Amino acid sequence: MTTPDLAPRTLSRADFEYITGVLHDHTGIRLAPGKEALVSSRLDKRIRALGLGGYPDYVRLLRERGNEVELHQMINLLTTNETFFFREAQHFDYLRREVLPKSKKMFRLWSAASSTGEEAYTAAMVLADTLPNGSWEIVGTDISTRVVEGARAGLYPIAAAERIPKPLLRQFCLRGREEYQGLMTVTRELRSRVQFHCLNLIGDFRQLGRFDVIMLRNVMIYFDLDTKRDLVPRMVERLVPGGHLIIGSSESLNAIPSRLRMIEPSIYRLDEP
Repeated sequence: MTTPDLAPRTLSRADFEYITGVLHDHTGIRLAPGKEALVSSRLDKRIRALGLGGYPDYVRLLRERGNEVELHQMINLLTTNETFFFREAQHFDYLRREVLPKSKKMFRLWSAASSTGEEAYTAAMVLADTLPNGSWEIVGTDISTRVVEGARAGLYPIAAAERIPKPLLRQFCLRGREEYQGLMTVTRELRSRVQFHCLNLIGDFRQLGRFDVIMLRNVMIYFDLDTKRDLVPRMVERLVPGGHLIIGSSESLNAIPSRLRMIEPSIYRLDEP
């Protein structure tokens, strides 16, 4: 019986620069020198699964013209998808307190880096609770096909429920049984109000239409300044007059020209003309 080769692969500077360059070109995400261990930890298993000898072979594979399948695999592995329900809860408090009471028409929210769906479903709980008879919809997008599929399924470890306020948990979440033991999900009615799509933020997203709120949280920290300066004005064009752009609390729009006005740290509004 052959023992599998579990020895870590050596990632040269040239291979690291090529892989991270491809990632940047296709996603806008910049992994600076010093992230070699992160790249290795996420790609080593893939290289073994492909039966390749190391990173030079993997780079040759990526260089093959039209190898979109492996490109998507690499993007899925290298993009960070850490999230949880009611992350940065002050943003959802602001929606409930300042934005939703003024809604008099179809309310649209875009979770622009939705990962495995917790952000979009959190917003859905808040909207359903605050606008029980209102018209609203949520769009969630992410570049990773893997996490988009997970978001559509809407299944989460039962421990994820700990961050959801008890009244909302009772109203909008279900505990799994039998083969779903140890899991939870949001109700089918709530899931029906949320659409998930695979989308690249450095691409064209005008087809999504306009939104009252765009949540672009904890993703621009991975972009360089040029990418941010290109992205933010295009996001602004997707806002209705008076709409809000909400970014991560550790992020800033400093040095990024736009028509937005800061209302609170990380919360910006496009004032009506």
